[in-house]
Amino acid sequence: MRYCITDERLARIRQVLARRQKGLTLVIDNVHDPHNVSAILRSCDAFGVPSVHLYYTTSAFPVLGQKSSASARKWVMRTRHSDATSMYRGLKDQNFQVLATGFSERAKPLTAWDLSAPTAVILGNEHNGASPELAQVADGEIYIPMMGMVQSLNVSVAAAIILYEAWRQRWAKGMYDKASLSPEELALLEKDWVSR
Repeated sequence: MRYCITDERLARIRQVLARRQKGLTLVIDNVHDPHNVSAILRSCDAFGVPSVHLYYTTSAFPVLGQKSSASARKWVMRTRHSDATSMYRGLKDQNFQVLATGFSERAKPLTAWDLSAPTAVILGNEHNGASPELAQVADGEIYIPMMGMVQSLNVSVAAAIILYEAWRQRWAKGMYDKASLSPEELALLEKDWVSR
């Protein structure tokens, strides 16, 4: 099947793919609110995150509304997991540092981490935070410094702030100026995106 696409649309697809950050991902850990998941996916697209990991063991992956999430989920790949150890090993095999959001004694502020290194951030669910089995295997813990009385943020807001800091660090190093995906990966994604 052949698809009609304008030169402008093709140029936009190539520009966006060239800025995707292969070494940056999120683990969405049992987040059950579909609006939060949709907002997280939109932030991933906005900051060049090509794919996310879905870890759902205590709740089902939410049904995402067509209107609110279709545009974002169209451009962000999703991989499902149900085993913490195999997911962690897969990320470590790709040289990712795996950080969990949290407030334990070992937690360091967002700006203390080098997010220009290959990084996966585990976003715990709205009520219980990161699953114990994921928090246990994480290489470290990350928190967003806050100056107000309330010491927590909506999970989708936290995701956007974390990704913005990762973007800031990576932008300063010129990481959005060169493709992190291989020519073969870019060609496959371009073919896929053109058909969407």
